[in-house]
Amino acid sequence: MSVFAYTAVGSDGKRSNGTLNADTRAAAISQIIKQGLHPVTMDEKRGGNGKAAKAAAQVVAPRGGRVSQKAVEGFTRELANLLAGGVPLARALSLLQRETSNPGAKFVWTSIHDDVVGGTALADAMGKWPKVFSGVYVAMVRAGEAGGFLEVVLAQITDFRTREQDLKGKVKAAMMYPIMLALLAALVMVGMLTWFIPRFSGIFQEFGSNLPALTLGIIAVSNVIKHYGFFVLAALVVGFVMIRRALATDTGRRRLEKVLLATPVLGRVIAHFALVRFARMLGTLIGSGVPLVASLRTAREAIGNQTLADTVSHAIEQVQRGEPLSKALANSPQLFPPSVVETIAVAEETGRLDKELVRLATAYESDLDRQLRMLVAVAEPLLLFIMAGLIGTIVVGMLLPIFNLQDVIK
Repeated sequence: MSVFAYTAVGSDGKRSNGTLNADTRAAAISQIIKQGLHPVTMDEKRGGNGKAAKAAAQVVAPRGGRVSQKAVEGFTRELANLLAGGVPLARALSLLQRETSNPGAKFVWTSIHDDVVGGTALADAMGKWPKVFSGVYVAMVRAGEAGGFLEVVLAQITDFRTREQDLKGKVKAAMMYPIMLALLAALVMVGMLTWFIPRFSGIFQEFGSNLPALTLGIIAVSNVIKHYGFFVLAALVVGFVMIRRALATDTGRRRLEKVLLATPVLGRVIAHFALVRFARMLGTLIGSGVPLVASLRTAREAIGNQTLADTVSHAIEQVQRGEPLSKALANSPQLFPPSVVETIAVAEETGRLDKELVRLATAYESDLDRQLRMLVAVAEPLLLFIMAGLIGTIVVGMLLPIFNLQDVIK
C-alpha cells in the first residue's frame, strides 16, 4: 500500500490538502471523490524524494477537468491507432499519458489509465470527466466496449469530430467578411446617430413639426442614443444575459430549436446534419453487432438536437413493440424524408441495413455540403443588403428636408 499526497477542492470551492493510503492511484482518487471532493493533484510519495514529489505535484488538472478539444481529438485518434495496431488498452493509455505535455490533459489521461488498470470500464472512466468527454462520446465508447470494436468506434468519433470541425470552419471562413462589414456598418451608424445627425437636427429645429416623419424618427433615435446610450447598452447586455439563461434551460433550448427548424433553408440544413450523424453512427453500430435498440439509443445521442432526438425516442418505443424500423421512423418526416424511409425499408428486407445507413450518410453529407454553401452564399448578400438599407434609410431621412426645403419652409 502506498501513501498519496493530494490537493482537492470541495463543493464550497475551498482547497484542502492531506495524505491517504491506497493500493493504486485510481483507488486514492476514488477515496477523494467519495468524500465529495474534486481531486486537483495526486502524487505518490516515493522514499522522501522531495524533488520528485514536487515535480509530480505540478500535474494540475484545470478545475472541472477542462481540456482543449484539440487535445481530446489527438488522444482519440492516437488511441484508435494504437488499439488497431494490437496494443493493449492499458499500455496504450500509459503511452498517451506519458507523451502528452499538457498538464491538464496529463492529469485526466493518467486518471483514466489508473481507473482502467484498477478494473473500471473505459467508458466509466471517461464518464468521470463530463467537460472533457461528452455524453455521446461516452455512449459510443461504451457501445464499442460492449461489442468488441472499440478501435472502430474511436476512429468513427475522430471522423465525426473532424467533419464537424470542417463544416464549422467553412461557415466561419465564409461569414468572416460579412461579419466584418456588419461591425463596420454598426460603427458607422453609431457615429452618424451620435455625431452627424445632431448637427443636422440643430439646423432643422427651426422647421419644427414640418419635418418628414422619417426625419423626425431618426432624430428621436439619435437623441435617445446620445443622452441615454449607457442605459441602452445596459439594457442590451441584460437582455443578452437573460436570453442566454433562457436558452440554457431545456424549455428555452427546445423553443429555439423549433424556430431554427422552421426556418426555410437553415432548418433543412440542421435536419440533414442530424440525419447524417444519426445514420452513420447507427450503421456503424449495427454493422459491429450491437443490438438494434441499443444502437438506436446511442445514435439518438449523436443527433445534437433535442427536438429531433425526441422523434427518435418515439421510434425506439415502437421498435421495442415489434414495429419495423422504417415504419417507426416514418412518423418523423422532418428528420427522415420519405425517400430515406423507403431505402431503410428495402435495406431491412434484404439484410443490408448497416451498409445502406452508411451509404445514406455519405450521400446526404455531400448534399449537406451543397446546402451549406448555398446558405452562406445567400446570407452574404442578404446581410449586405440589410446594412445598405439601414445606412441608406438614415441618409435619405436626413436629406429629405433639403430636397423638400421649399415645402418645409411653407
